[in-house]
Amino acid sequence: QRQFVESGGGLVQPGGSLRLSCAASGFTLGYYAIGWFRQAPGKEREGFSCISSSAVPVYADSIKDRFTISRDNAENTVWLQMNSLKPEDTGVYYCAPVKTAGPICVFTPILDFGSWGQGTQVTVSS
Repeated sequence: QRQFVESGGGLVQPGGSLRLSCAASGFTLGYYAIGWFRQAPGKEREGFSCISSSAVPVYADSIKDRFTISRDNAENTVWLQMNSLKPEDTGVYYCAPVKTAGPICVFTPILDFGSWGQGTQVTVSS
């Protein structure tokens, strides 16, 4: 069974940092581009970062220069280092395999890959 387990969230003050991890099981993560998505309260889930199987990252403007995505295919894990966190970063964070456009990943999840994980809650508040 293909699964993702997200972890590393928590409560942090504005300006703080968190490091999220996305651990995959039941498949070889290295074959896929992986994206991070978040769902803010009252809003739809949206993608904001992804990394190709060859480790080429893509970032949305809203988090560029604050977040860094990386991967270790040997450990079947993708990380998200989040710095300079803002209250608007609050939400539940998920990871999932995403589509690609040539060598570049895009923020579109692959349908029918499997269920979304439980996500990890990130709350940025003073």
